[in-house]
Amino acid sequence: MQNRVTTATVAAILASASAVQAQTVNVYNWSDYIAPDTIERFTAETGISVNYDVFDSNDTLEARMLAGSSGFDVVVPTADFMQRQIAAGVYQPLNKDLLPNLSNMDPQLMALAEAFDPGNEHGVIYLWGTTGIGYNTAAVTERMGEDYEVDSWDIIFDPEIAARFQDCGIAWLDAPTEMFPAAMRYLGLDPTSTDQADFDTAAELLNGVRSTVRYFHSSQYISDLANGEICLAVGWSGDVLQAAERADEAGAGVEVGYAIPDEGAHLWFDMLVIPADAPNPEAAHAFINFLMDPQVSADIVNYVMFPDANAASNDFIDEEILNDPTIFPSAEAKEGFWTLSPYDSRTDRVVTRLWTRVRTGQ
Repeated sequence: MQNRVTTATVAAILASASAVQAQTVNVYNWSDYIAPDTIERFTAETGISVNYDVFDSNDTLEARMLAGSSGFDVVVPTADFMQRQIAAGVYQPLNKDLLPNLSNMDPQLMALAEAFDPGNEHGVIYLWGTTGIGYNTAAVTERMGEDYEVDSWDIIFDPEIAARFQDCGIAWLDAPTEMFPAAMRYLGLDPTSTDQADFDTAAELLNGVRSTVRYFHSSQYISDLANGEICLAVGWSGDVLQAAERADEAGAGVEVGYAIPDEGAHLWFDMLVIPADAPNPEAAHAFINFLMDPQVSADIVNYVMFPDANAASNDFIDEEILNDPTIFPSAEAKEGFWTLSPYDSRTDRVVTRLWTRVRTGQ
């Protein structure tokens, strides 16, 4: 009997493994946001093939998710967008029995993410970071002097200072949920405010420097900073650091820096979640679990230069990255950070209307 049970069990495991190997996982992630060999390694280890597509804004992802039948198994929304989408029934709860690598996650960071997803029932932190200022160091020195330090939103929001960089190019994120709160904090207002008067005041500030902005985009600034095509960008920390690395590798004499403004910055989490109608939820869990492997997570951090929330990965992260306060901020810097909750429908309408005016310069 023992042999018969064992044989049956082994047969079931092999059948299950065969089924998994025949699966495909469909992933929708931010652009430039994974190590070059991560997908290949996942397929080699699990036998699951990967269809991988990218987006560059939360609004693009949200439109796909709310429309339904996206065909994706794993998507990566920022936590405040995820919170709103959970309320709309977009994502399914995780089966944590299929995620043994959850034990590697940093409990403090996961506790912060619970503000958007009680009990971390639907999502796991993929990477996190800050929204700050990317800059061409030579351009700053040329226009502001050798002693000038990029440490304030002044360089973006003060009309007299920003005007000095108009000729060499300033880029803003095409993301009102980034730009309005930053403007509010610069003005001494609560960046998490949903008061229309505060949005109107922030819009007035943004419109006052709109003429200095070359374009609004949430990924183009990476290559443009690296190539010296622009000299300032409001951008996400890891993206700017990628630009700095690309510039260094190109050897063309372009040096890119990243600053977390003294006034404070947005602290955000990008989350791994599974759509409610995912075609292959089992493969989705396998992919998420793989990304939580300490070595895999560290390799992603070493490439994209965004911090992870994997407490077990530190031993594998390059020391230069682990000790860089622009990637892993100090406790003092964290005191000025804010996180955002999703706006209600009324606030959404206000933000959309005002942002359209800012973008079009009206």
